[in-house]
Amino acid sequence: MTDDNINVSDNSDLEDASTQELRGYLSKWTNYIHGWQDRFIVLKDSTLSYYKSELESNLGCRGALCLKKAKVKPHEFDDCRFDVSVNDCVWYLRATNPEEKQQWIDVLESFKVESGYGTNSDSSSNGGGLRRHGSVTSLQSTGSHGRTSRRLAEKIAELETYTELLSKQALQLQNYFDMCVSIYPQIQDDAAEAIDAAKLADGVLLKQRTEEVRSTSASFRATCGATVLAVQHCAELLRRRDKQARQAEELYMALKNQLTEARLASKPGPDHEEGPHSTLPDDEFYDAVETGFDKMEEERCARVAPPAEVTRDEVELPPPAIDNRLTVHSLWPEIDRISTEQIQAAFEGVGGQIGWQLFAEEGDMRMYRREMEIDGMVMDPLKAMHKVHGVSAREMCHYFFNPRYRYEWETTLETMNIVEAISTDALVFHQTFKRIWPASQRDALFWSHVRAAPHHTYAVTNHSTTNADYPSNSGACIRLFVTVCLACRTAWPAGEAPSRGNITTSIAYCSTVNPGGWAPAGVLRAVYKREYPKFLKRFTNYVVEQCRDKPLVI
Repeated sequence: MTDDNINVSDNSDLEDASTQELRGYLSKWTNYIHGWQDRFIVLKDSTLSYYKSELESNLGCRGALCLKKAKVKPHEFDDCRFDVSVNDCVWYLRATNPEEKQQWIDVLESFKVESGYGTNSDSSSNGGGLRRHGSVTSLQSTGSHGRTSRRLAEKIAELETYTELLSKQALQLQNYFDMCVSIYPQIQDDAAEAIDAAKLADGVLLKQRTEEVRSTSASFRATCGATVLAVQHCAELLRRRDKQARQAEELYMALKNQLTEARLASKPGPDHEEGPHSTLPDDEFYDAVETGFDKMEEERCARVAPPAEVTRDEVELPPPAIDNRLTVHSLWPEIDRISTEQIQAAFEGVGGQIGWQLFAEEGDMRMYRREMEIDGMVMDPLKAMHKVHGVSAREMCHYFFNPRYRYEWETTLETMNIVEAISTDALVFHQTFKRIWPASQRDALFWSHVRAAPHHTYAVTNHSTTNADYPSNSGACIRLFVTVCLACRTAWPAGEAPSRGNITTSIAYCSTVNPGGWAPAGVLRAVYKREYPKFLKRFTNYVVEQCRDKPLVI
């Protein structure tokens, strides 16, 4: 294999699959808290083992499966995933690409041998039928099997009667032979000719018993014949019973497999689907999501930040006027209308009859929400009010709008593509977000527009749109729909020139998200309460650090 992640060794003839070794890193599903983790997988001597890392491969494996009884199943939708199962133990594995996955599957299949546990109809013909242990009489069967059992019991009773008759008749005949031998002692035990007891009795003292001997002999022959027929009948009944027992065992194994699959389906795993009928409790759902966000935050903190730029190209800063190229675009009416509405609503009050509820507060930051559900999906509008010192509204919106910096402050982002660069102040993005199990992966397609407004105000508005090249819900991702506005207004003391030391920027962040798919309402609201304040604080701190020691741009 050419893949650096896989190592195959063959110590003998390639046809002897049991001598091959395969080792390398695969992603293995651990549990609903930690999700997929890289593990070092080793295949040797028909045993599949895994270790936390290659360095720990000499310290003992963390788990092992015998491939002789294993089933290897490629995933139906995930091109990089395959499952290896033995009874109710399942390993969910993912390779880095479909080619690597197929290499693993091919070698794993070469190790498998017929184990006698299959339930295929041709298992008997190919020599790999069911292995039956113990007495088949312990199996409960159908009515037909019950009738067979009764008939077999009747035949066995007949055999017992015949056995008793044969014993008596044989004893009686033996007595006759003993009498004959006592009368004619010259007859030797090794006489060449057979002795006819009836003839021998003629003309002697035993003549009177001739008819009795003949009658007993006839009865003996009849009893032997009936016994043979009864034995043949019993053998046929036993064959029928064995066939019925085999069918019953096959049915039992099939039902057992179905029960195992149903039991596995009820356990949280990588295919655990979200939905209103989900069996995962809300607290476990939230624990998994919370752990996912924590892991993303750890990864962000572990990244090495690139050296800060000394200068900033002011051409990239939000222009003070709307770009003329945008005003002739087909999206312009929608962009202008929604952006105007969002900027106006951003700085509106949160009191009165509007229904905003304060749900988080930290320093100058206040976060409000309104509970709203549509078709069972939570779509709570959120609004955050915050104040930041030392950066301007134009600078805040510059870092929020410009795609160059988005990976640095957006921890949930997996991929980002610029679908269309409409103008210097408007772009169309397609973004996919990291999957946080047990929720499905999401993506979003939206236009983003930055503009200036009166009173030293700048705002960035994002709103979902459509594009034929990026259809919704066509792959593994569920399309979410967003309307987001970051509106910033800068102020400084009257009569003073603005500077890093005296400017204050008021931030209004408004967000309405349709998740596109079901998730527990309580979990979503708990996530909002936890993540939105962290996000806003993280982003504003990021901008403050980026603008430190740089010229102020109002």
